[in-house]
Amino acid sequence: MNLDAKAISQRIKQFRKDNGLTQQQFADKIGISMNFLSKIESGMKIPSIDVFVEIAVQFEVSLDWVIMGKEHKLD
Repeated sequence: MNLDAKAISQRIKQFRKDNGLTQQQFADKIGISMNFLSKIESGMKIPSIDVFVEIAVQFEVSLDWVIMGKEHKLD
């Protein structure tokens, strides 16, 4: 599986904006620097799994959604 950094960055940025958070506020909530969040949102960096988990927790969405943009249903 290849990660689409640009799509991930756009989802994260949109989630943050939809929740009315500045980059600094959101970076503080997920325990990273604003500089690193800026790089994530610009598609220059891909978060570690720990950061992906924190993002999913903050937005109350699945990791599938954050990483791939879709929900996976288990049968």
